[in-house]
Order: sequence, then structure tokens, then C-alpha cells
Amino acid sequence: MIEPRATEYTAISYAAEAGIATVSLNRPGARNGYTMAMADELAHAFGVAEHDPTVRVVVFTSVGRDFSVGADLSGGGFDLNPENADPENWQEPAGRCSKTIFAMNKPVIAALRGVAVGGGITITLSCDFRLASTDSRFSFPFSRRGIFPEGASVWYLPRLVGMSRATDWMLTGRLFGAQEALDAGLVTSVHGPDEVLDAAYALARDIIANTSEVSTAVIKQMLNRLSGLDSPYPAHALDSRLIAGLAGSPDAAEGVASFLEKRPPTFPLAAPEDIPAWLPWLAPNGTP
Repeated sequence: MIEPRATEYTAISYAAEAGIATVSLNRPGARNGYTMAMADELAHAFGVAEHDPTVRVVVFTSVGRDFSVGADLSGGGFDLNPENADPENWQEPAGRCSKTIFAMNKPVIAALRGVAVGGGITITLSCDFRLASTDSRFSFPFSRRGIFPEGASVWYLPRLVGMSRATDWMLTGRLFGAQEALDAGLVTSVHGPDEVLDAAYALARDIIANTSEVSTAVIKQMLNRLSGLDSPYPAHALDSRLIAGLAGSPDAAEGVASFLEKRPPTFPLAAPEDIPAWLPWLAPNGTP
């Protein structure tokens, strides 16, 4: 289990209650400009949430009126690669966050308001849900800054919105609003600025109350890792092996019983210990 940091976070905040961990960007004076320190702290906080057995869902949000204006340019340039870093092994900061979320078993819900541009939107592309507010504005402004996309966004974005829309947003770097983001599939839903966080918590509570922790974790990774394959056959082979094991599954038995008895389910299995260890994306010790 990853322990909470001995010192307080400086760029984010973390809290956990009633099965929900809240990870918040917390540099409102800088409009949550993204820094190397923020990247490191996010990776740690998401790790804490992932390994806390009391946490079922993570809500990813921010303090202040903007989610994030992207890379912090207050120093006159980008907070990037330390001078002595190995360029072959160094990982850019937005990707550190998006990769961590991608590998998590637990659902992550981004609650966005105000500006989310550059790294401020790419770090959320691997989230399972993105809820926006009516005042949300988005941009992938890399071409307008003479730089390149990060956060593995050229992989995530076309999967979310299609190649034509991804090309439009990436090559022009233009600013667009919440309705365009909703119509394209970048965000799940749009809410009032004072309602988006409550909507994220309501979604988290629904997941906690009504879904199997193990089923949710496996389905999340099946979507992440199988949906982009060239053929459905590998997915069907994995489906078949999973379904073949349901006869002895306590969660499956509880799912049927709760449906027939018209009551909320109480699923007994837990992640990660009860996730099938043979899944192809897991290491021999059962970790991603």
C-alpha cells in the first residue's frame, strides 16, 4: 500500500471519504498551471487512492475557477527536462499523469470547469468520465506554441472523438466550448459551474452503490486495452474465459440474487486481490 506523504502536497490536495477519493489541482493563484511538482504529486496521490481498499472511485477536480491553463509559463518557458536527465528515459509530465490513470483499476471521474487547455486537458483524457461545466473551454494549443502534443493525447483523442475532430482541434489549436466538446464525445455531460462537482460525486456514489468492484476494474481495462484491436477475436476469447468462470463467482451470484429480490447488491469480491490473475495485461504477480 502506498502511504500518504509525510509532508503536505504543494500543488494538489487529496481527501478520501465514503469510498470516494478527491484529487484536486490546487494552484488557483496560477490558474492551476501544470508543473513538474504537480505531475509528481498527482502520480503519488492517484497511487494512494488506487491502493487504499476503502476507496472505490476517484474524482479529479481543481480548486479555483479554472481546471488548468496547461503548462506553467510564469518562468518565461516550460518546466521541462532537468539538464542532466537521460533523454531516452525521461517522461514528460502530462504523460506521467495520464499513464497512471490508464493503469488504475478504479474509475476516475474528471470534474472540469473554466479553462482546461494543453496539459490541462490531456491529463484527463485517460479518465473514465469527463464532466464539464457550461463555462468550460478547451484547447490543444501545441501548434500555436511551436511545441508538440503530450500526455499521449494523439493516442487518446482520436479514440474519443474520431480522427477528423482530433485533427481539427490538434492542427488548429483553436479554443472551443462545452457544447462542442459534448457533441464530439470529449465530455460525458455538461452541468452548471456550481453543479459539475456535485454531479461527479453523484456518479461516483451510483458506481459504489450498484456495481461490482471487480467487474468494474476488469471492464475498465478491457475497454482500454481491447477496444482498439484490429479484430474482435482476441476480445471474444477473453470474454469466453471470463464468462466460463462465472459459475463459482460470488459476485455473479449476488448480482442475480439482488436483481431477483429487487434490492441493492452487496458484492463480496474486492479489487485487486480478486481480479483474475491470468488477465493478459497483468504481470505474473497480478499487477498491471
